[in-house]
Amino acid sequence: MATRNITLAIDQDLLDKVRVLAAMKRTSVNEMVRDFLQRLVNQETAHDEARAGLLRLMDASEGRMGDWRPGAEASPC
Repeated sequence: MATRNITLAIDQDLLDKVRVLAAMKRTSVNEMVRDFLQRLVNQETAHDEARAGLLRLMDASEGRMGDWRPGAEASPC
């Protein structure tokens, strides 16, 4: 996979702490940012797939609610 460089503006104190953390984990700040962004994308993709699956299930369901709709009285206290 081709990589691209980006410029990131970050507070110096935070950067210092991240550098220490990266050194403790024997990795780089770059790798930590890349891993974080990849996890974020994977999580959003999984949520999107789950939503799509639920919508397909709703469309395929033969169950009907009639006139009933959830309201305040249906909420647990």
